[in-house]
Amino acid sequence: MNPKRRHLSLLAAAWAAPLLAPRRTWAADSPIGTPGTPGLPGPVGHGDGSPQWTLLRRRLFGEREILVGEASRVRLIVPLRAAFGASVPVRIVSRQAPGASPRVRRAWLLVDRNPSPLAATIDFGEDIGPADLETRLRVDEYGHIRVVHELDDGSLHADSRYVKVSGGCSAPPNRDTPELIGRTTLRLPEGLNPGRPTPLELTVLHPNDTGFEMNQRTLLYVPAHFVRRLRLQLGGRLLLEAETDFSISENPHWRLSFLPRERAEVLSAEIEDSREQHFHARLDPAGGRDGGGS
Repeated sequence: MNPKRRHLSLLAAAWAAPLLAPRRTWAADSPIGTPGTPGLPGPVGHGDGSPQWTLLRRRLFGEREILVGEASRVRLIVPLRAAFGASVPVRIVSRQAPGASPRVRRAWLLVDRNPSPLAATIDFGEDIGPADLETRLRVDEYGHIRVVHELDDGSLHADSRYVKVSGGCSAPPNRDTPELIGRTTLRLPEGLNPGRPTPLELTVLHPNDTGFEMNQRTLLYVPAHFVRRLRLQLGGRLLLEAETDFSISENPHWRLSFLPRERAEVLSAEIEDSREQHFHARLDPAGGRDGGGS
């Protein structure tokens, strides 16, 4: 689907839910729900649903069963209270062993109450290690962050966390170095480990403007401008491809792992933003140097 059309349709779906609609928990749609979790407001639980999630779930997954709790093969780690709504750390941990079958082939990362709730749709290549990811999100209101994994056998596995933070979509980004927008860096923080999961970090210098930030001098809203697609390859083979939105924080940063072969292969990154600008980076592990590009 055209990314712009997808963004608009999901945004409309999320905000079509009446604010005064009766409370429906995720438990009403699938066998989960943990009301009364300590530290959360009122009867809210980390596994509860929301009107926005009800609509998103129907649009993305129809009536398909989504496994949760002990049956789920994915775990989401998010702080209950984040220091800054524009940069909330998120860690997705797969409970699938590396190389296990069926493998994780796709993931969805969602923020229920954001203006654009679908933060990322991620496809994994066969050279990915455990399908673990770390990134940072913008969170606009108190609410749930969710992840859904799809395995090769078609099964869906999910986890969710309620987060107490707000203001992430209207927080202005750092504009001190606009000339560096698009600079992309690939790093192997622990070096190359052939045959074993090897951490890889990808960073793109980009404001990821949401369109909801106000310029304090002109009092006009800053137009939306964000990374909308990234593609990582290993030796020309797909490692990871993600369609993203402005719910990913400023200067998108991703940490994942891959399974390098005995022969070192070149890593490459291709980035596209909402203004159809393209940025690139390349890293040759055999050279023993980090890679950067624009």
